Amino acid sequence: MYPLLQADQDNQAAILDTAVTAATQFLRELPHRPAAVTPKPHDITDLPADGRGATDALAQFQARYGAEMAGSAGPRYFGFVTGGSTPAALIGDWLTAVYDQNPATDEDYAAPQVEKEAIHFLRQLLGLPDKFAGTFVSGATMSNFVGLAQGRQWAAQQQGIDVAEEGLYSLSRISVLSATPHASSYKSLAMLGMGRQNMTRIPSLSDREAMDVSALAQQLAALDEPALVIASGGTVNTVDFDDLQAIAALKQDYPFWLHVDAAFGGFAACSLRYAHLLAGWEQADSITVDAHKWLNVPYDSAMTFSRHPDLQVAVFQNTAVYLGPTHDTPAPVHWTPQNSRRFRALPAWMTLLAYGRNGYREIIERNCAQAQWLGQQIEASPQFRLLAPVRLNGVCFTLAGDPTLAVIHDYLARLRDDGRVFLTPTQYKDTPAIRASISNWQTAQNDLEICWQALQEIASE
Repeated sequence: MYPLLQADQDNQAAILDTAVTAATQFLRELPHRPAAVTPKPHDITDLPADGRGATDALAQFQARYGAEMAGSAGPRYFGFVTGGSTPAALIGDWLTAVYDQNPATDEDYAAPQVEKEAIHFLRQLLGLPDKFAGTFVSGATMSNFVGLAQGRQWAAQQQGIDVAEEGLYSLSRISVLSATPHASSYKSLAMLGMGRQNMTRIPSLSDREAMDVSALAQQLAALDEPALVIASGGTVNTVDFDDLQAIAALKQDYPFWLHVDAAFGGFAACSLRYAHLLAGWEQADSITVDAHKWLNVPYDSAMTFSRHPDLQVAVFQNTAVYLGPTHDTPAPVHWTPQNSRRFRALPAWMTLLAYGRNGYREIIERNCAQAQWLGQQIEASPQFRLLAPVRLNGVCFTLAGDPTLAVIHDYLARLRDDGRVFLTPTQYKDTPAIRASISNWQTAQNDLEICWQALQEIASE
């Protein structure tokens, strides 16, 4: 064995202790670290011929890049929809790397059993029927891809074509309808060969991002072919929800595949106060829910749920002599685009078991109350303008007056450099805007007060 590799194997316990020390220091500093950091340019070094060993490599990393690791896992990172990692999820993720299992087959080790149980926990947490098959994927983009791939397979079957076997060449156009689709749905359509331009935008309700269901019905009535409908279970800008119950009811009159993108909004189901926003989602054909958002597990992790496991396996089954035949209960390798994947279920299993239904209900309701508080401050302030009601955990607002996108970007850049909080720009109803998404288990009222102070001070400069 290479001497440095042998030495590191012999001293692995001490090396892990060094890593724990570094991790503990980072976590201790996390509440005080800048929420975001503009990294400095670094000279790219050459690969050493002989290497430095694990301890020195960690020291080099800390010296070169450690100070520029932002507090994006911390309590005041309100950009995008980013959670942190609960203590139990962090343990699960560390052990995921230690065990290094590929849950592709269910005959070699327990990892697939843990995944099945984690999915069972999640169905219970989200109030989904047991008939929904669930699998872990890398994120909401891949979850939307899996759901829409099944929808494409279904729509093609209505034309007498098995796309998974025969390809797209004989396929007529499949309409894809949505009011406020996430960017990942466009990416999924591109990867599926259906094309970004194949998305037909259905009008939203007045002053809403939610779909006008009557307009959807008119569009469906005008179609001669089955369609895919992408419904929003929480839009990114204003966390608006389509009327899932009304949309699902249209399936009695029109043939379409209903995919619900509930990447983070799906966790509203944890709370009796907010679960009504998802009424009807149990009638969806496929559902996207993200884990590295409000479940607060490390990147990358999401779930895809399907009421049509036969279609999911038809698309993603993997044929190889060394894998054996596909049985009545196909192994995990036949369910997702990846043959090889991390044991993503373990961090989710660990945190769900650690904190349970009530623990997650508390996180969801606390974050929502914090968003409400921030929205109230903004609405009462002459420096800002609230652009939409605070429905869940997101706040969409802009600066007073009629700021341009350049003004918004400059304001957010100064806010980022200040370090106390991080928010991202957007555009809502043609208005350059700012969005804050609160989804971290650590966020406390004090963090909201720090955020609000920073927002006002930077706006006054």
